Amino acid sequence: MPKYTATLRCRIQPYTDQVERLESFLAQTYGKDIRILVQLDSSLDQGFVLQYGSDTYDWTTDHLQRQFQKALDQEGAEAADGLAYLAKAKELLVNWQPQVKAEELGQVITVGDGIAHIKGLEHVAYQEILIFADGSRGMVVDIQVEQISAIIFGDDTGIEEGSTVYRSGREAGIPLSDDVLGRVIDPLGQPIDGRGPIMASHYYPVEFSAPSIQDRAPVSRPLETGILAIDAMFPIGKGQRELIIGDRQTGKTAIAIDTILNQKGKNVICIYVAIGQRTSSVARLVDKLQKQGAMGYTIVVAAFAGDPAALQYIAPYSGTSVAEYFMKHGRDVLIVYDDLSKHAVAYRSISLLLERFPGREAYPGDIFYLHSRLLERSAQLSLDQGGGSLTALPIVETQSGDISAYIPTNVISITDGQIFLETSLFHAGQRPAINVGLSVSRVGGAAQAPAMKQAAGSLRLLLAQYREIEVFTQFSGDLDQASKAQLLMGQGIMQVLRQNHDAPLARSSEVVLLLVSLKGCLKHFDPSLWRSEIAKFLPELYKQEPMILEKIDQTGLLSPQDRSRILELAAAFWQLDPQEIGCDHA
Repeated sequence: MPKYTATLRCRIQPYTDQVERLESFLAQTYGKDIRILVQLDSSLDQGFVLQYGSDTYDWTTDHLQRQFQKALDQEGAEAADGLAYLAKAKELLVNWQPQVKAEELGQVITVGDGIAHIKGLEHVAYQEILIFADGSRGMVVDIQVEQISAIIFGDDTGIEEGSTVYRSGREAGIPLSDDVLGRVIDPLGQPIDGRGPIMASHYYPVEFSAPSIQDRAPVSRPLETGILAIDAMFPIGKGQRELIIGDRQTGKTAIAIDTILNQKGKNVICIYVAIGQRTSSVARLVDKLQKQGAMGYTIVVAAFAGDPAALQYIAPYSGTSVAEYFMKHGRDVLIVYDDLSKHAVAYRSISLLLERFPGREAYPGDIFYLHSRLLERSAQLSLDQGGGSLTALPIVETQSGDISAYIPTNVISITDGQIFLETSLFHAGQRPAINVGLSVSRVGGAAQAPAMKQAAGSLRLLLAQYREIEVFTQFSGDLDQASKAQLLMGQGIMQVLRQNHDAPLARSSEVVLLLVSLKGCLKHFDPSLWRSEIAKFLPELYKQEPMILEKIDQTGLLSPQDRSRILELAAAFWQLDPQEIGCDHA
């Protein structure tokens, strides 16, 4: 038996001189005397497969076709349209020559439940894309001494034990260009909206290192949601990560969608990542965005409930890669992850199938790292890096309001604040059902327009006092006049903070709502009438002082003179004493 042997698999017995030429090729390549053992394989088509160690030289028709297709994909990526693509294909067909090079081929050991265990790929990289014999694709998620494991993107029924696995040499990524705007795509970047292919000019890895501290700038510019309660008390800045958390059916997605709608005309690109949702729900959302004119600046990345766990797992990373493509071109981007609870469940399923040890609530030990490396990619970049920003609104679902569960506490510790939606407030008719005590924005006034900061004033303190008095009245009906006034003021403010879905407010409207409410312009009305009374006043204000409101919208500033003028008009409208609401020292 020779010391070094290689295997030649072919359909028919080769001639002796053919084997000798191949042995000579191996001797020149590896500097060793290598003998070839011939194995007849009726499953092969024309050509042969020569294997020495982990190196494989595939000269079959199928492999040559794949090699040509790969070259065509690389050339065609630069094509601007279909005709240019055909021209590239014709040119390549005339000039293309197959390359003789060693490749690593793997072999499927077992496959099932979207997981394939593979042997033979000794130099494969973590998160590298693999190509199976039936054309399916997968991603390496586990590397061990004897085997590797990969998650499969799509149906695994066409993959059989013993079938060949090819390395792509590429990290998992998504093809991108500006054409992706307004489209609905899957986590692999393929369009699923029936509007034809997307011509890509760049390839972005789904996993990318977060910007360093040197590459970041402080969060100082507001990203307004159009929701009065949030913009006044829990302002969100461009580059911030603000968690939306609450039980099922409490309006979490509604807040995210209103925020997207409010970015119309503000030069902000929005990305909505749907994780494990029903197809019908995503279709209704896309239809709503189209009707509101928001799809022109929005991209939807969807991994549906019926999709494999692998696609649900990479969906938020793919969406973030899309966002980073625009951020690194100097754009402001908003991304919504709906929701990370389902994302964690998908990763738990994959981890258990990979036989990793379960931990708290059956989640693997690296579940914190799963979301931290995702959310840390959100940032406000410095001017040296283009000045773009990526703002994240992750959504997490709780069970019975338990924010101390494993996934909620993880994401709370990663983000820069949270908006907690309370079920009891929701059922009481408060929309949005924000719990003021448990909600917070750690960026705060640094990302708030000066006019909003002035108008909001002591709103949170007022509501906290109102909640205390409200609890007290449940045990005692005796209140002094000051406490009764505080109670009525709090009830009125809660009415003002109520807001319909799909109706984001302009900054100027929010400022006026807060100003006239907190200055006591409506204290003579029943609290249930406050919202309707302000709705009557706003058209009159727009009619008489449109320049003031336009200045607030464009600059975010509210001068003392403009503030005094708004209060004077309010006093005249409701026939109040101007001094009673502070017009004389506004």
